Amino acid sequence: MGRPYDPALKTLAELAPEDWLPLAGRRPCRVTVEDGDVGTVIRGAADKLFRVHDDPEYLLHLDFESGHFRASLPARLRLYHSAFEYRHDRVVLSVCVLLRPEADSPQWSGLLERGLPGEAPLSTLRYGVVRVWQLDPARLLASGVGTLALAPISDVSAGEVRGVLRQVRERLSGPQAHPKAGDVLAASYFLLGLRYSDEFAQAIFDEVMGMEDSTTYQATIRKGATGGARRLLLRIGTRIIGPPQAEALARVEAINDLTLLEAMADRLLDVTSWDELLP
Repeated sequence: MGRPYDPALKTLAELAPEDWLPLAGRRPCRVTVEDGDVGTVIRGAADKLFRVHDDPEYLLHLDFESGHFRASLPARLRLYHSAFEYRHDRVVLSVCVLLRPEADSPQWSGLLERGLPGEAPLSTLRYGVVRVWQLDPARLLASGVGTLALAPISDVSAGEVRGVLRQVRERLSGPQAHPKAGDVLAASYFLLGLRYSDEFAQAIFDEVMGMEDSTTYQATIRKGATGGARRLLLRIGTRIIGPPQAEALARVEAINDLTLLEAMADRLLDVTSWDELLP
């Protein structure tokens, strides 16, 4: 079901969607966010879908991955790719964004072919692969705010993280501070936890941001992660067991325990009603 870093990444993607085009190897262009729900074709929602207003117009599908747990990743990309192409009648560029080395695999070559032995492939999918830990931090630090939070987990050593995070903060502060600076800094902290231990991430963040600011951003992260898990639980639960009645909806909205929400999401396929699902 939902992954704990989803809210941070989706906030960044929607904050400045055009900033993701360079990472996908595309030229700058106006971008708008599309609904990634393909429930009318297949169950579920993709990570992020953008409409790129180029000539010709096309769709950019971003799929974020943090763990090496899905051997069927290319096939999954093809499934969503085909659904988007069918639904929107547009060329689709699918890009897998790998957030840490544990998510990597020799299988993620950017090409998926299927066919019979000795014959030309019957189907082909070419997809992009972005390995964040190989990205140049200087490039990300000079980029827009949409991808700025990736800089501390790019091609930097543990000893360099402190300096990179300071530069992220400097980019967002001052008299022309970005209105969403808090969201970007909160995402930076959260993404550090994908690469390093919680203790390391917290110590670095406390030092760079100051204890008071660090506490504020961590509270923002917890609130965002809990809200994202709650929305995803309601969305997927509605598809599986039907829409909740008013009382059940109120009970779900009152849950602020992220661990409990994730445990409930894991049980969705094992229950037949919201009353059975709710604690």
